[in-house]
Amino acid sequence: MTLNLDSHIDSATQALLAQQHADGHFLFELEADATIPAEYVLLRHYLGEPVDAALESGIAAYLRRIQGAHGGWPLFCDGAFDMSATVKAYFALKMIGDSPQAEHMRRARDAVRLRGGAERSNVFTRCLLALYGIIPWRAVPVMPVEIMLLPKWFPFHLDKISYWSRTVIVPLLALMAKKPCARNPKGISITELFLEPPQQLGPAPRAPHQKASWFWFFRVVDDVLRAAEPWFPKSMRQRAIDRAVGWVEERLNGEDGLGAIFPAMANGVMMFDALGVPADDPRRAIARKSVDKLLAVHDDETYCQPCVSPIWDTGLACHALIEAGAFQYANPHYPDVDDTAVVAMALDRMQGLGQGDYRAAIDRAREWIVGMQSVNGGWGAFDADNEYYYLNNIPFADHGALLDPPTEDVGARCLSMLAQLRNNFLPRTAGEEDHAQHGGGGSPNKPPPPPAGRSPSPVSLRSTGEDVRSATDDAAAERAIAYLRRTQRPDGSWFGRWGMNYIYGTWSVLSALNAAGFAPDAPEMGKAVEWLAAIQNPDGGWGEDGSSYKLDYHGYEPAPSTASQTAWALLGLMAAGAIDHPAVACGIKYLAENQAADGFWNEPRYTATGFPRVFYLRYHGYAKYFPLWALARYRNLRRGNAQRVAWGM
Repeated sequence: MTLNLDSHIDSATQALLAQQHADGHFLFELEADATIPAEYVLLRHYLGEPVDAALESGIAAYLRRIQGAHGGWPLFCDGAFDMSATVKAYFALKMIGDSPQAEHMRRARDAVRLRGGAERSNVFTRCLLALYGIIPWRAVPVMPVEIMLLPKWFPFHLDKISYWSRTVIVPLLALMAKKPCARNPKGISITELFLEPPQQLGPAPRAPHQKASWFWFFRVVDDVLRAAEPWFPKSMRQRAIDRAVGWVEERLNGEDGLGAIFPAMANGVMMFDALGVPADDPRRAIARKSVDKLLAVHDDETYCQPCVSPIWDTGLACHALIEAGAFQYANPHYPDVDDTAVVAMALDRMQGLGQGDYRAAIDRAREWIVGMQSVNGGWGAFDADNEYYYLNNIPFADHGALLDPPTEDVGARCLSMLAQLRNNFLPRTAGEEDHAQHGGGGSPNKPPPPPAGRSPSPVSLRSTGEDVRSATDDAAAERAIAYLRRTQRPDGSWFGRWGMNYIYGTWSVLSALNAAGFAPDAPEMGKAVEWLAAIQNPDGGWGEDGSSYKLDYHGYEPAPSTASQTAWALLGLMAAGAIDHPAVACGIKYLAENQAADGFWNEPRYTATGFPRVFYLRYHGYAKYFPLWALARYRNLRRGNAQRVAWGM
């Protein structure tokens, strides 16, 4: 291959370093679909806030641009029509002032009505429409605020659902108890999107993921609660509302917002409003300010981000820059399991390069992650053993994202961290140390490759100050390995919960198994390499989209190549010891040829996942640091004449 890798890597490195903030962190925009900017507009009008014409004009421009060829709005770039996203986008544009007779509005309206009308919207959209008085509250599943008073042993308790569900639901419970109506100064409605009079709308139908037996059981429970709710004691209701308010206040999180996610923040603001808390009250004011911090304002358009990702971006950018030979970093904090593992591995590499003493932070991260392991050997993103799957069948959970169960990608990242920390505390020769510091492979920081198909028993991690053997950590790593072996699909791939999808999951697990000592000829590694090579696109890249999360998935379906997914595939292949595979050379060539003049890669497609089948993400940083990481690793392995990657990622 006659590529000037140094030139491509240097260009990407300098471009990435130019994005670093003064305190050392990185933060790139995070884009979702039309629902978040649409909900932001509708929040302002719900509250009756003064119209910001310039801001709304920018959001309208954004919404018009991302409208799909089918007339509606998709959940990801070039995706299929989505009813709820389309209803919200249409509502927001009409609220801003777009005429219903405009061509783009007519196309959207026709697309909605052709597919059964706005009555096919999901539960969260129904909640919004009920708050605007467009549909009755009987069309929304009952979620009594008295849930706040339930004991932990009860089949439904806040501790049994994910962190994001808790932060979204608690303020919503108070809203549903008060049943306020939007101020809506313009008096805008969208009854034209319904096939039947919206005030006659009944309960939502069963979602595809919901089991009929469970769903109809919970529908009966819903009917009973609906009949009984008016008779609940007023004192008990007020006590429950007070507890919900106290729960929210305790977690307002300053300007970073409740749960650090838009839906929770917006619900918190509306909750305070419904309870009569004035706009200048410090609690409501900080909650409202946190929402505005999510705006991404550009010259020609504006959108609202679902959240921000400084720790994730900083940790991953750090790995890419270390691989490229640029050692600059800032102290992080640890908001979740995946972030913690990524940052701990970055700190470990920095420490090995003499860039600081992070032993105490690394040890705390390791101890916390081991404690967060689920009984099946995997890890969830924020919770342990959050596997109360029956709750996804309640009428409110038509999105199917109420829980935070263990997943292969997060589990792999945690095993990667445990294995990297263990490996780096084995003695090295001077030559091995230099090789490892420059991103080399081989086995500079691990014992000789184990027999095919089996990793060695993980050796304990290091406690602060000395090497010790820890039965707890050994057992955690063994359980993680067993979990990942169990979850490999017959085609050789692994599921990716937080990145799209099997390419992301497969890269994650291959990195972990390599760090844990699996040899390239291990069956798990070989099957995964074959799968990655088989799905490579003719242009040399790799791609996968949100349709891979469909319930009736039967195997990979081609999608256009993207830079970040190509980088994941390459990093996975190199972790599996397949650097000499022809697919790797073709992938490197794809990245080199598609690098833009600014040193980055253009990637309009979505490659990350919020909630499968419901909510997808486009991390604007992914096309900036992942391709750099892959190119630099390829160069380092080639220059070191190595076959094995020395790190957990």
